[in-house]
Amino acid sequence: MILVVGASGLVGTEVCRRLANRGQAVRALVRRSTAREKVDALRACGADLAMGDLKDPDSLAAACRGADAVVSTASCTLSRQPGDTIETVDLEGQLDLVDAARAERVKRFVFVSFADDGALPFPLAAAKRAVEQAISDLNYTTIQANYFMEVWLSPALGFDYPNAKARIYGDGTRPISWVSYRDVAELCALSVLNPAAARSTIRLGGPEALSPLEVVKIFENDLGRAFKIETVPEERLRADYEAAADPLEKSFAALRLKYAHGVPMEMRRVLAKFPMRLTCVREYALSVAGVAAAATSA
Repeated sequence: MILVVGASGLVGTEVCRRLANRGQAVRALVRRSTAREKVDALRACGADLAMGDLKDPDSLAAACRGADAVVSTASCTLSRQPGDTIETVDLEGQLDLVDAARAERVKRFVFVSFADDGALPFPLAAAKRAVEQAISDLNYTTIQANYFMEVWLSPALGFDYPNAKARIYGDGTRPISWVSYRDVAELCALSVLNPAAARSTIRLGGPEALSPLEVVKIFENDLGRAFKIETVPEERLRADYEAAADPLEKSFAALRLKYAHGVPMEMRRVLAKFPMRLTCVREYALSVAGVAAAATSA
């Protein structure tokens, strides 16, 4: 039995589906407040449901009971649930989960984190590093994912492809190996099942390193529309980072600064060890072309 924590989220649901498709028994941790359609999607892929919350240590102990592996994709960054903060979810909640897994003698622990060079301190990075340290005495795999294309190249963060507008952080010339959440989910599934992933940290990006301006060109070509580009200068990003007091605000300010500096990754060694097909930005652009077309015709 594999317990997936964060099962109703972007990556977690996909992890459940991919593990179930491989014939694995999956237990999905969900909250009583989880949207009905998300619960139905988990049931449809064959997952058993366990009610619980990272802010409730007793529920984590019950969820881990009988599990052979834990995959944790949970984070407060896209959550708007009351009481969800970096402190309560990404730090204390994850550490409680690690303690529960250890107490229940869970054999494998796969943790989704993100790549960070440590040059710019911020609360989310500190929480992720603390959890990575906490699992270091387990049979762990840490997946340090790059910038999710479905998040950072979406209207939610200013890449408004339905209206042919793009907000770019920095001058837009530094390359990033944009990764799909589906590929992160695939590596999670592979990491649980492949002994080669044991006791390792894996950095995962996409198949190509593209600057934000190059990404805009791809969208312009595939959507057949010229984009209006808004650039946020690095000086403004730095000022936002220095002024931010709220931990989540501070963390996103730091991530925008890191974006401006670029985060390229070389994937050849990872793919040699874990053969998988990585999603390119053009595939993502084509997948959202219908959304953009609908916005144009509305």
